[in-house]
Amino acid sequence: MTSRKFVVPATLILALAPLAHAQFGSGIVFDPTQSAHAIEQIEQGAQRLQTAEQIYTTAYNTMNQVIAAYNLAYQMSRMPQNLAARYQSDFSMWTNLSSASVPDTYGNTSAWINALDLGNPTRATSAFNNAVIPLQSYPGGALSSQDAITQAAIKNQYASSELGQATLTNSLSTLGTIRSDSQTFQQKLANLESDTYSTDPSQQASNALLGKINSATMLQIHSQQDTNQILAAEAAQQALDEKEQLDERNRLMNQSIYFQQTFPTLIESMTSGVSDAIHSVSLSTTGH
Repeated sequence: MTSRKFVVPATLILALAPLAHAQFGSGIVFDPTQSAHAIEQIEQGAQRLQTAEQIYTTAYNTMNQVIAAYNLAYQMSRMPQNLAARYQSDFSMWTNLSSASVPDTYGNTSAWINALDLGNPTRATSAFNNAVIPLQSYPGGALSSQDAITQAAIKNQYASSELGQATLTNSLSTLGTIRSDSQTFQQKLANLESDTYSTDPSQQASNALLGKINSATMLQIHSQQDTNQILAAEAAQQALDEKEQLDERNRLMNQSIYFQQTFPTLIESMTSGVSDAIHSVSLSTTGH
């Protein structure tokens, strides 16, 4: 709409006064004051009309902006109908070790399977005690009768065995707990996946999307935590293996050092004894 402002100059009013008098005839007097007042009212009305027009234009533009924002929000709230078919995929899951599929000939296998399926330090200890050859205590008198190097080697082997038990039971407990929790974790992932590919507008609202992003982040953190637990168990086992290898190398070096230290004395003792024996043997035909 185009606004119009009516402005009538006073000179024009004076110029039209004779015409108005001639048109109106005798007895009618033209009053410039009243005419100016009427024109002022017309101008005010035109200004009010212009103001109303501006208000209408502003309201109309605002309405268009609101409609455009609504249409954009509505469009963004809708999910492609074939999104799940295009991107949804299966993922691998931990599987339980059924005791029915694992032989238990002498009754010492099921505890190990339970530890791997359910975790818990108590189950892991029970599995170890049932399936691993127990370590007997070294006789105290027999140990004290050994030299210092031999005693250190025996004590070292006991330490390796005890550390191996702790590492193994901890690994059993950790893996069993992760496998046990995997079913619940799988259900949470399935729920998140279903909500992600849902065509329900309420699932695609801004708060819903933020909530799913936060949930996915937390699930990823928990999954990474399980991975770290497995890596830590592997690292502990690797450290134990390296310790045993180092112990073996040290034992060989100690044996070599012991041999170098005792060999001269042993050879001297042996040769001395042989020399004495030879000297004691008579080569005379008469025995003298």
